[in-house]
Amino acid sequence: MLVYGDSLSAAYGMPERRGWVALLEERLKRERPDYNVANASISGETTAGGLARIANVLARHKPAVVIVELGANDGLRGLPVAAMKKNLAAIIQQSQKAGARVLLVGMRLPPNYGEDYTKAFEHAFSELANSHRAALLPFLLEGFADKAELFQADRIHPVAAAQPGVLKNIWKPLVPLLRK
Repeated sequence: MLVYGDSLSAAYGMPERRGWVALLEERLKRERPDYNVANASISGETTAGGLARIANVLARHKPAVVIVELGANDGLRGLPVAAMKKNLAAIIQQSQKAGARVLLVGMRLPPNYGEDYTKAFEHAFSELANSHRAALLPFLLEGFADKAELFQADRIHPVAAAQPGVLKNIWKPLVPLLRK
């Protein structure tokens, strides 16, 4: 299994072993030992950066499942949603062409970019999942995004105490992708 994301998957601001990806690996060891996890997430990564390196990462890891958690940095930088969608579509297609099942992880933005941009950004993830027959988690931070105490001082990155909640959100749409 390949986790392909940004700082939200790279355990930014905490020991790596406390991040949701490490928690996922622990759970898989208990429940699905036929899977291991490679985390190719990079803090600050955009979809363009992810697209630039996906082919090499897929070739190196040969995953059966790819969790794509990219786009938040595109949104925070106000980059065009169409470009983000094009990049994510290519990442999904390359992953599927390599034989992997894909879970696309969605994100939402604060309202300061305007209603049109934030709606287009949020809808991009479901549109991509539908058009590429990928599994979808609509919002990584569902259930706790409004709880300031579960975020670092930057109010963007969840603290270690929030990581089990992130894993819970990931786990539900991931389970159907796990095959013997």
